[in-house]
Parts: sequence; C-alpha cells; structure tokens
Amino acid sequence: MTAEVKPTNCHYCGYCCAFLATVEDGRVTDLVPDPSRYPYDERILAGCRRWRMNLDALDGADRVNHPLRRVGERGGNEWERVGWGEALDDIAARLQALADEHGPETLASAIGGPHASFWPLHRFMNLFGSPNNMGIGQICWNPRIWMDALTFGWTVEADIVPGVTECLFIWGTNPAQSDNSAFWRSILAFARSDAPLVVVDPRRTQAAAVADLWLPVRPGTDCTLALGLLHVIIEEGLADRAFVDAWCHGFDELAAHVRPYTPAHVAAVCGLPEDDIVRAARLFGRAGAAALVSGRGVDQVGANVAPTHRAICCLRAVTGNVDKPGSCVLAEGPDFVSEMELEMSDALAPERRARCLNTPFTPLQCYEGYDRARKLTEKLGRTLPERYLTSALPHLVLRAMEEGEPYPVRALIVNATNPLLTYADTHRVFDALMGLDLLVVLDYYMTPTAMIADYVLPAAGAIERPVLQVHGGVANMGYGGPAAVEPYYERRCDYDVFRGLGLRLGQVDAWPEETLADAFAAQLARAGMDWDAFCQLGIYWQPPAYAKHELPGPDGKPQGFATTTGKIELASEFLPTLGGPRLPEPAASAEPLCSPELVEDAERAGGAHLPMITGSRKQPYNASMYFNNPAFRQKSPHPVAEVSEATAGRLGLEPGDRVEIATDKGSARFILETAPLRDDLVNVDYGWWHPEWEPGGPDLGGMWESNVNCLTSCEPGEPLIGTWSYNAIDCVIRRVDEPLSWE
Repeated sequence: MTAEVKPTNCHYCGYCCAFLATVEDGRVTDLVPDPSRYPYDERILAGCRRWRMNLDALDGADRVNHPLRRVGERGGNEWERVGWGEALDDIAARLQALADEHGPETLASAIGGPHASFWPLHRFMNLFGSPNNMGIGQICWNPRIWMDALTFGWTVEADIVPGVTECLFIWGTNPAQSDNSAFWRSILAFARSDAPLVVVDPRRTQAAAVADLWLPVRPGTDCTLALGLLHVIIEEGLADRAFVDAWCHGFDELAAHVRPYTPAHVAAVCGLPEDDIVRAARLFGRAGAAALVSGRGVDQVGANVAPTHRAICCLRAVTGNVDKPGSCVLAEGPDFVSEMELEMSDALAPERRARCLNTPFTPLQCYEGYDRARKLTEKLGRTLPERYLTSALPHLVLRAMEEGEPYPVRALIVNATNPLLTYADTHRVFDALMGLDLLVVLDYYMTPTAMIADYVLPAAGAIERPVLQVHGGVANMGYGGPAAVEPYYERRCDYDVFRGLGLRLGQVDAWPEETLADAFAAQLARAGMDWDAFCQLGIYWQPPAYAKHELPGPDGKPQGFATTTGKIELASEFLPTLGGPRLPEPAASAEPLCSPELVEDAERAGGAHLPMITGSRKQPYNASMYFNNPAFRQKSPHPVAEVSEATAGRLGLEPGDRVEIATDKGSARFILETAPLRDDLVNVDYGWWHPEWEPGGPDLGGMWESNVNCLTSCEPGEPLIGTWSYNAIDCVIRRVDEPLSWE
C-alpha cells in the first residue's frame, strides 16, 4: 500500500506541536516535526524529549487497548475483556440506578491533561445533573483566572515584545521545565537583551540562572513581597498616575494599605536583602513597558493564593502595564464557540446547581460566585469556563464519599488523570475510592487509580484523535489538527465515550455531532474557520487589540473594564460581597502538618524540621506521567529530595543518601541531591511511581514508597477558592539506611 504523509499533533504537553505522520495500511511508520504549522519551529521539538515517545506509545505493550471490567477484589488485578457496547450499557445502567437512589449528584468526575478534551465530560455531567467535577484547578490556573477577572474584568497575559518590553518578571514558574518550548525560547532571547529579567522563586531555576536579579523568596510570603514592591513603587513616585487616575479604582486605599510594607519589614518576612527588594521594584516601576508572568508556584501557596494574585494584579495596574505593547495585555474572548457553551453549563438545573458541595465553604469557587462574576464579564460579552471555576474541592468530595455528607457520592469517572498520585492526601483518596460503588477510569495505561477501578476504558491518544487546544476559552486562540489514523485496537476518544453514555441516558439531542472532529468543526464555524483549513494551518488566532478599555461602548463613551466600577479594581468592590477583603492582605500561616511529637522523634534520630515545597514540573516527566519511558528513567532514575549544600552540611547529609520525609499524614522516601535553592528548605519530587512493577495491590505500581502526596493535605486553606498548600508545608527529614525497594 502506498504510504501517505498526514498532518497530526503531539499530546504530551499543552503545545500540541505539529507533526507529519507517514501512514501505511492504517499504521504510523514515521513521525517528523512539521514547521509549517504551530509552533512553526522545528528547533522546539529538537529540544523536546517527549515527542519521540509518540511512535512507540502508539503500539506500546503497556497500553490499555480494550475495555476491561473488574472481576475480582478491587485492586486485585483480575479483569475480563468486554465489548464497548456491554461496557457502556452496564456503566449507564449502574449510574442511573445510583442516581435513582441518591440523586444525580452522587456521581463525581475527575479530569486531567493534556491528552483530554475537558468539555465532553463536563457536558455529560451537566446533562446527567451533577455539579461535582472534582479537580485540582484550585492549585493550578483557577486562582489566577479568578483574580485577573475580578481585578481587570478578564484574564491578562504577558506580551513580551523584543525591543519594547523593558523589564520582565517571572514569578513562581520555571519555563525551562514547565514549558520547554516557544515561551522558554522567548525568555532566553529576552535574557540575552539589555532589558532586566527578574525571577522570584525559592529555587535557583534555569530561569533564575539567566536572570539579572534572583529573589529567593521564603515560601508562602509572596504576597508580602508583592505588597513591598508596591510600597517602593508608590513611595518613590513610580506609579503611572495618569493611568491610575483615569482607569484605577482605590489607589489611595492601596497606597495607605502598603505603607507598612517597608523594605526592612518585607526583607525580614521574606528572607531577602532589602537592596534587592528596592532594586526589583525600581526595575519594574521605571520600565516604560514591563511584563509579569506567574505560575503554579503562586497558585499553590494555600491561604495566600488569592491575595498574592491580587497584589500582582495591582503591580501591573499601578505602573500602567495593562493593555499596552510589551506589558500585560487583556486577552480577547473567543470568536469560536466558548468552552462554557460546549459544556452546556446552563443545562444544569438550578436545583442541581444548589447541590454544589462548595457553596457553604468557598463563596467564589461555586455556582453562586460564578453567576455573580458572570454578570460582570458579560458586560463586554465574555464568559469564563463554568465547570472549571466551580469544580468541587477534593476535600469535600472525599468527605461525601467517606461520610455521605451532605449527601453520598458513590460513583466517580476519572478521565486522563491519576488521583492516587496527583491529589493531596493519598491515603485518604485511596480509602475513599476503595469504598465506591462504581469507579470508571479512561486512560492510556494501567495507572494506580486504574488498578482499583471497576472499569478501565482505553483512551485514544496522540495521532489517533483530533485536537483543538483552546486553554479554557479565555483567549481568542486555538491550535491543533487532525488525527492521522483511526484509533488502534478498541481505543476511543473521550468524546465518543461520553457521547455514548449520554445517548444511553436520554441526552440524544445534546450530542448532534457524531465525532470529535465534527464537534471541533462546529466549534470553529462561528469564527468563519473551516475545519479542513484549520488542519492545514494548525492554528486560529486573532491577536488582542491594545487599549481596549478606551474603545467606545454602546453609549459612545470608553467601554472601560468589566468590573463593578468599570475600572481596574485595586480596591475590590466585588470580593466584599462574598466576605472577602477589598485589598490584598497576607494570610496567617497554615496549621502545621507536623505534631510536636513527630518533630521531637525526628530530631532525636538526627533529623530536622524544615519547610517543604513540591509540585514543580521536572522534565521529562509531567505530574505522574511518562515514568514508563525507559530512556527517561535511565536519565532520571530515582525520586529526589533537594536541599542546598549548606543545608545538607548542617544536617550531616550527602548527595546520594536515602532520606525519609514525613508529616503527620504519612511518609515517603527519596534520594537526596543538593541544588541551588534557599537554605533550610527541601524541594521534593512529585508524581513518582513504578509502572514497571506488577499492577494491583498492595503496592499499586509502587505508588506508596516515594509519593509526596502521602505527606500532604487537601484541607482548603484559602476561604474564597479553597486552595490547599503545596508550598511552605512543614515536614521532618532524616537519613535512613534501608535501601529503597527498587534499589
């Protein structure tokens, strides 16, 4: 048969880079980068270690290829192969029976990425009648989106323009590891320019290594640092008063609020030199155009997440770095069908929305909070993705599983995520999931979560399914392309699975498109983009305009910002209606996870009590993914706990030592390495397991030994969104002599 060359895309990170696949007899025989489509630079893939996985993974021996139903004890690794029709019939019947007994909110869902489309599951959940999609958005993405939207009326992105951007801050993210693609290349190019780069991170990351100024902030004190920068900028007259007077609300309140945050005070709290704090503020405040990028390091600071993001928003605003070239630009809403519309969020009945588990606990991250914010964003015709920003707190879903309060959650659908490793408090997650009546997992591999499921359904992955990545629909951009081949074996797209369940449960009218490609075509049609044309281009993008707040509104006056006051709200008029503060205020430290007895025992054994950070990206892995790649494991063979050389010396530890790290929640073991980071701090790898081990209990792929989430808690620490902490967690560390089980 003649070979064909077809466009397709990778799914191993959010960039979904373009490939050309050689296809013979329905099988892919070769892959090469396609520089004619997004991200348009084959050097990006040349620097990526993941994309080469695609060819082997298509027919990998460890892939799940057929629907499997549990026949033995949960976690016993006893399965029978069943057909798709039988599997979906049984799952639908069991879901309906549980809904009849407990109400549709008895079903929860969990979703991950980047190899999934979120909205098909969200649509299914809305139509089924459950508000309970459990997620970890509260520690990734949601906090920034919420605070941007409530301060500016919509989300903002850095607009790094060579020769225009005069200063760049990278705060709590390391693009060399979390991105390693086009954005990281832009950071490197900026670092080579004369403009200053400032990096805020407790670790001396690759980004910090090329920066002009590194601020190794004490974990959990980022809000204080941001308020201290505002203090210097305002006190030294570096605020853009013309912009502030015209477009900012509450400047005088903010100025009074930050007056106590002197460089001396901030230095003491954050563990930084006073001179560096002042220098950073002057670099940002004196720049004609300054951009600021924040990441998961801020999203994971627990109780301080909302005030930190609010303070960062204020930094942008008081310096006039909003919606002008080279600074921070407000994104545009999509021309294509939005994520909220695809989710069919308005189909969830009011009485079901009222059953949202979050409502009494997090007044913003719930349907009532979303509805209030929606009235603001819709002033300028935009809607935020609803199911993301109302996702149920894991703590509350687990409580409903454990105690049946305020009602029982008895079923869970897991789509392309691995809660036993990626959700906080693994022991609690495990116990809750083991007690369910129905657990369905859709994934590529037999993950630890899949090992305890009732059904494991084979997911179509990269090259087997089309992709349209729109990042929640908060920008007027989408990229991706077509599948190169039909799914191998009996794998299916997630869309096909949830459409199949929906058709069996009375949702016929809600799933008019038979395939995911048809659904993507309908999504893009509103923007005047044909699916075939999109597949050739690989992108739909309309760059945002600048100074959109000055455009005339319906009354001929400048339209302003989609906030309560029509201005950027330095002092919030919205948050107090939910019990929140007008101005960003650092929160008190979280309750310690280490009891005095645990600390005393560790210190008697020669250990120490230290703050811990975790959750950072570390190439080539991503959360709990790609540990099954032999080449990756050879290069990064063991789970690591990092401390500075000085800290290792103080504790009598050496690189290569085995260490146990513990809290009252549990313990895990790692190999010690030294790295450039703050003294008296430990940075712990996240997501480790051993896919090569025999699946099933009790080891469940080795997930217990070096899983940092055995130490963490998902108890919400932040009152508006419900964020828990992966930064500034107190722990004890000690050397152990016993070898790890894989040694």
